[in-house]
Amino acid sequence: MKRFLYITTALLLTSCASIRVSTDYDTSVDFTSYNAYAFFKPGIDDAKISDLDKRRILKAIENTLTEKGFDASETPKILVSFHTKSEKNVRVSESYVGWGGPFYGPYGGMGWGWGFNRPYNVNTTTSGVLYIDLIDAASKKLIWQGKGVGRLNSGTPQEREAKINAFVADILAAYPPSN
Repeated sequence: MKRFLYITTALLLTSCASIRVSTDYDTSVDFTSYNAYAFFKPGIDDAKISDLDKRRILKAIENTLTEKGFDASETPKILVSFHTKSEKNVRVSESYVGWGGPFYGPYGGMGWGWGFNRPYNVNTTTSGVLYIDLIDAASKKLIWQGKGVGRLNSGTPQEREAKINAFVADILAAYPPSN
C-alpha cells in the first residue's frame, strides 16, 4: 500500500510540473541550412509579460540555440521571436457527501444506507503558453513554431528562471524537426 501511495504522489507531482509541447513546421524547408540567428525585436516587444521574464526567455533561447550549434549573427539565416498568452483552465467536480440512515429496500426490507448531496467544486488554474517562432530571414516566413503549455508559479527569481529554462529547453528539444 505504501508503494502505491509513493507512486501516486510522484505521478501527481510530476504531472503538475509538466510542460506540454507541440510543434508545427513547413515540411518543404531544409532545416540543416540554418545555423545563424538573430532575435526579431518587433515580435518580442509585443509579448505581454514583464521585462524581467522577457530577458529570462531571451537568455534561455540564446543558451539553448548555442548548445544546438547556432551562432548569433548580424546576418542571420533565421529570426527568432516569441510570444505568450495565458489560458484559464476550469475543472468542475462533484463531491459526494453522505450520511447514514434507515431506508426501505427495493424488495420491502429495512436497511442502512447513505444519502448523497452533490455540491459542485469549481477549480480554476491558469496555464502560461509560450510560443517560439523561427522565421526565415530572407523570406520573412514562419518556418517552425513550438508551443509549450504549463504553469509558471510565482516564486523566487531563481525558481522563475529555472521554470523558464525548462519551458524553452522542452520546446526547442523538438527542433530541428525530423522529417
